[in-house]
Amino acid sequence: HEGSWDSGTSYMKVSQVSDLSLPTEARKCPRECICDGTKLTVACVGKNLTEIPPSIDEITVKLDLRNNNLQVLSRGAFMHTPYLTHLNLQRCNIIKVKEGAFRTLGRVVSLNLAQNKIDILYQESFDGLSSLKELHLDHNRIEEIQPGAFTQLGFLNTLSLTHNQLVYIPNMAFQGLHSIKWLRLSYNSLNNLAPEAFAGLFTLNRLSLDHNELQFFPSQTMMRLREVTRLDMSHNPMIYLGEESVSMAKLMHLYLNHMSLQDLSDQALSGAPLLSHLDLSHNQLRSLEPLSGPKELTSLNLTGNHIYCNCYMRPLKEWARVGGVKLLGSCAGPPHLSDELLQTVAPLDLRCHSRGETLKEEEEEDESTANTTPIPTSKPKQKAKCPVNCECNIEAQHATCEDRGHTKVPRGFPTKTQLLDLRGNHFHHLPANSFPGSSQVVSLHLEFCKIHEIEDGAFQGMKKLFYLYLSDNDLTFLESRVFAGTPELTYLHLEGNRLAQFPGSALSLLPSLFVLHMERNAISKLQPTGLLFSATPKLKDLYLSNNTITVIARGALVSASLSTLHLDSNQLTEVPTQALTEASNLEELNLSHNSLRWVGPKAFQPVHQSLKRLYMDHTGIEKMSSEALLGLGSGLRALTVRGNQLKELPDLSPLTGLEVIDLRDNPLLCDCPLLPLRRWMESVSLEVIATCGHPPELRGQKVKDVHVFTSCPENTSPRYKKVVVDPKPPKIQKSKPSPSKSPGDKARREKPKTKAAKPAKKQAPRKPVTLKKTKNKKIL
Repeated sequence: HEGSWDSGTSYMKVSQVSDLSLPTEARKCPRECICDGTKLTVACVGKNLTEIPPSIDEITVKLDLRNNNLQVLSRGAFMHTPYLTHLNLQRCNIIKVKEGAFRTLGRVVSLNLAQNKIDILYQESFDGLSSLKELHLDHNRIEEIQPGAFTQLGFLNTLSLTHNQLVYIPNMAFQGLHSIKWLRLSYNSLNNLAPEAFAGLFTLNRLSLDHNELQFFPSQTMMRLREVTRLDMSHNPMIYLGEESVSMAKLMHLYLNHMSLQDLSDQALSGAPLLSHLDLSHNQLRSLEPLSGPKELTSLNLTGNHIYCNCYMRPLKEWARVGGVKLLGSCAGPPHLSDELLQTVAPLDLRCHSRGETLKEEEEEDESTANTTPIPTSKPKQKAKCPVNCECNIEAQHATCEDRGHTKVPRGFPTKTQLLDLRGNHFHHLPANSFPGSSQVVSLHLEFCKIHEIEDGAFQGMKKLFYLYLSDNDLTFLESRVFAGTPELTYLHLEGNRLAQFPGSALSLLPSLFVLHMERNAISKLQPTGLLFSATPKLKDLYLSNNTITVIARGALVSASLSTLHLDSNQLTEVPTQALTEASNLEELNLSHNSLRWVGPKAFQPVHQSLKRLYMDHTGIEKMSSEALLGLGSGLRALTVRGNQLKELPDLSPLTGLEVIDLRDNPLLCDCPLLPLRRWMESVSLEVIATCGHPPELRGQKVKDVHVFTSCPENTSPRYKKVVVDPKPPKIQKSKPSPSKSPGDKARREKPKTKAAKPAKKQAPRKPVTLKKTKNKKIL
């Protein structure tokens, strides 16, 4: 959205939208939003809104509601904005889209619901979006697509479902997508596709299934895709591709890289006559026979395989030469041909030394692959028992007892169940071995179950458990062996409980833990003894928002893997600089909504080499040391200090990599000491929004628009002299405020000394910088 929009201005209705005549009248822009009456756009970004502002002008065509807290989209949520064409709802904590939420949006062509918490796509979720062409649902928690979810989207071209929790695609899941061109299912946990999963997708020409758990090529399912020209199956654990595995008449680009392929039948691609590019890189192939079927093949990538360049590779070389196929990759052996390019190695050099040696090689290879030949799994039985008052979908491998009033965990689920949904019951207490026969469960939902106690070994035997949701219960403490028997647990949700201490000992049995959610608990201190990061070496994202943390001790964050740390909405009074010393790879730090007031020198020095995103909004900061951001150079991509009490800012010129900067809602003093900021704003290509708070006559005006700076001398004060004149970073004037002093004392120590000893050397007059607008940076 345009950063120059003024949220306090009115804008006029145009007389027409599309072919509809509308009355012309002035209407006030919603207080929380930024509006552009010319482009008919409204942006209400990062306002913590819990509902759609009702006063948005009904002729608005583009609405941006990113970074709010909408949670549930109720029926008719957008009935007041029927002319929308673009709607952005990213990062709005949306859990559920109710029936008819979009029913009045028949003109919307682009809808972005990425990075929310949606877990099920219901049959009526997208009713009304009859003109939709792009739908983005990436980074949600989608585990189920109900039949008919997309039946109203006949004009949809692109559907993106990456980074979700799908393990199975049922028959007719995408029914109704008559115009689909690209379907993205990357980064899920798919291990099974129903034979008719893609039935009806007659216009699809690009399919992305990379980064899933498919062990066999889904031949029967893919045969339905008559128009697909590009298929990405990379990063799936396939071992073997048998005869006629790929029967796709128009396929041109096939990506089978980074899998576990040990063998490939020469007839595997016999049903893909138009294949031109085949990527088999980074597999476990030792040799390859000439491929029957593809007549248009121009490139075969074998990079990263252990290709043994002996006589068995001679037929492939001859086939490639005759067909004009470029072979990418190199020989891994024998030693005298090691690292020789496959494209250039001479056929005469591809020889076998002796019959005995060849047989020995074959025996060694047979031994290594004897137990890896895939055995097709039989279809699951269609009838199986299911606990009373629950529903079990045998084909989809899902079972649910959601909101059924159970007081004990039901038993007797089908043994192949992978998604088990028990949320909304009244268990109160989970005894040991609460889930017998659930060894195949990948995702377990126990949200809103009023659980206050979990015994050691409650999840024993759930050896494939990957996602565990214990959100919004009444837990106050976790025993040390509560997660015993779940070695694959990667995503753990404990937000919305009453935990008073970080459950470090309980996490010590989770070596695969990658993301941990601890928001909305009662943790007040982080101590070195409580976290035990050494037991969770892979932990990358830690969310501790909305606790009562006042202290983070040094050594509490010892982790080489920690990349994201959210400490917003706590009770910190200073930047935890010492605690960051051991988090050397931290990329994102959120300190918003604390009570910092003061940011001292070198506050982020321990993470200056890795930090990319720093958020300090609404923290009450009154002053930042001139050296507060020292060391944060070209690596920092985002910096926000919105809604503080800053009258001046430290030098921002070293931050040459910034893509996002938010200085809004600070009472900046628009006088000569702010001249370096003004000049910096003119020299960068990203839009910087900063407004004057003082003096009173300039209050509310944008820093870049006021003319007070034209009367400033080149060297306004000793503090800014080097920043203005010298292109090098300013020399550090060490200032060590005593820890016993108050923030006010620290601020007084930061004031420049007014020594008038040596006059400053005369410098050549500096040429004014002309702002050159570009579009290559993100605009706030």
